[in-house]
Amino acid sequence: MAVLQSFVEVKPDSHFPIQNLPYGVFKPDPTSSPRPGIAIGDYVLDLSEIAKAGLFNGPTLSGSDCFLQPNLNKFLALGRPAWKEARATLQKLLSSSEAALRDNASLRQKSLVSMDKVEMVVPIAIGDYTDFFSSMHHAKNCGTIFRGPQNPVPANWFHLPIAYHGRASSIVISGTDIVRPRGQGVPSGNSPPPFGPSQKLDFELEMAAVVGPGNELGKPVDVNEAADHIFGVVLMNDWSARDIQAWEYVPLGPFLGKSFGTTISPWIVTL
Repeated sequence: MAVLQSFVEVKPDSHFPIQNLPYGVFKPDPTSSPRPGIAIGDYVLDLSEIAKAGLFNGPTLSGSDCFLQPNLNKFLALGRPAWKEARATLQKLLSSSEAALRDNASLRQKSLVSMDKVEMVVPIAIGDYTDFFSSMHHAKNCGTIFRGPQNPVPANWFHLPIAYHGRASSIVISGTDIVRPRGQGVPSGNSPPPFGPSQKLDFELEMAAVVGPGNELGKPVDVNEAADHIFGVVLMNDWSARDIQAWEYVPLGPFLGKSFGTTISPWIVTL
């Protein structure tokens, strides 16, 4: 079986071949409005231009304005049928055997933007996010910091997902400066808790799942339907001020030690 090839030049070591095509939101220049795009080689394909050209002509996306939005939320809300249709359409348009975009010089010039000229922004409007204790290695490391090596993993970790709700408004894109937070630390003896810039600023490399269609209030999502709700994944840096966190987290969990910033990668790799 022949390997799918794009008419767009893709270097052998590129993370963005035609088999990947992750989604993001970008500005072609600082004064432009954000618009959805996908990565292909060293280029960003402007999906607003593809939509205005009428090339999303399948049964779900034909006539939709989901790619004329400043974020991906409307597209994500359409669900897996729209996601599959969009991927099939885009792979076909970018393939070396398809003429619709390959042979349309005007549309190519408008829609293919060099990646080094764009500004990437947070690709979705995030209403809420939940951070999970997902791996044994991470649970042990973090638990050792706060509970010591004798009992690093709490008993409930083995039975249910341990998580907290983070501050959605402080999620930023890769490359954004993070300001070292100020707060209280654990007091020594009878002294009052010290206040100042965190001395134990930590980073945590994690993977974040981007959820598309939601669920009605009080109606859980069946585990067998999870694939219909998870659009894709991004890399995430869960910044943590460990000294602030150690003093504040009992009894209600993380607050200022976590809420000052969370970084995500600009491209959502679909599942």
